[in-house]
Amino acid sequence: MKLGIFAKVGMLGSLFGFGAIYLLNASWLAPTPQGEPILISHRGVYQTYNRDNLGRDDCTAIRIFNPEHRYLENTIPSMEAAFAHGADIVELDIHPTTDGEFAVFHDWTLDCRTNGSGVTREHAITDLKKLDVGYGYTFDGGTTFPFRGQGIGLIPTLKEVFQHFPDRQFLINIKSNDPNEADRLNNYLRQHQLLSNSRLMVYGGTRPIARIRELRPKTLAFSKDSAKSCVLGYLLVGWSGYIPKSCHNSIVIAPNTWQWALWGWPNRFAVRMRQAGSLVMAVDHEKGQSGLAGVHSPEELNHLPQGYSGAIWVEKIEIIGPFLRAGSQEH
Repeated sequence: MKLGIFAKVGMLGSLFGFGAIYLLNASWLAPTPQGEPILISHRGVYQTYNRDNLGRDDCTAIRIFNPEHRYLENTIPSMEAAFAHGADIVELDIHPTTDGEFAVFHDWTLDCRTNGSGVTREHAITDLKKLDVGYGYTFDGGTTFPFRGQGIGLIPTLKEVFQHFPDRQFLINIKSNDPNEADRLNNYLRQHQLLSNSRLMVYGGTRPIARIRELRPKTLAFSKDSAKSCVLGYLLVGWSGYIPKSCHNSIVIAPNTWQWALWGWPNRFAVRMRQAGSLVMAVDHEKGQSGLAGVHSPEELNHLPQGYSGAIWVEKIEIIGPFLRAGSQEH
């Protein structure tokens, strides 16, 4: 008899516990996020390329598709076009130079895109500005080079970018895993009085991101390791409403293959991450790409939940921006 009573009490306790967890994480009980999605334009408007069998260090400039526009990545005209097409944030890449600057340029070396050679960070900005960043682009195996002569002097400094776009937001990619680069970036921003009225957003290797968090705790910063730690930590303890430290002040990656397991997805999850000072970015993990899986076409937005207002990593902002803008005007 006693065992029967204890079993019933235990069963009722379990049901109560499961019910409490369900209500605590019920998405439908959380406020519906307001606003439009936040578009992060990867590299600005740029020449997209064939990713089939692409190696980590392969030159992408010789794999571009037949050009549909004249813009080259990480240049001020490219960024202007990205914002004009609806980008809220433009992602850019930086390298320190030998003369105390930060060059905005993607590649570790100059040989792929430009008429220069060698490691990017082993040059002075004065030398980098003499290069033609359109020199190496070809879509037909080297028969023609449609951008040669059009990219001379287009490598900007980080200071020039921020001064040209004083009211815009950028996501900075630190291209090395050297923690000293975080110190150098922090000193550079203070020296030139940049970002005094806006929040620094940065991602990159584990070590510089950990260091930038020490220097600027409110920075929105993430690395591959911190993003993974956030998601795994939240899967373990998020049912309680606790937000792991790695999820604070970050861009929180929410792969579509894991969203069903994210406690409170989508509304409750979004509220919690916003309270942690973070920005949610849902990505399509099924593409099997290395790195972040960006959106090229409207069809690739289908993995997003209805009413989604988090971040979207966009590869072709010139297509996605106008598409979403037209959809919002219809409603």
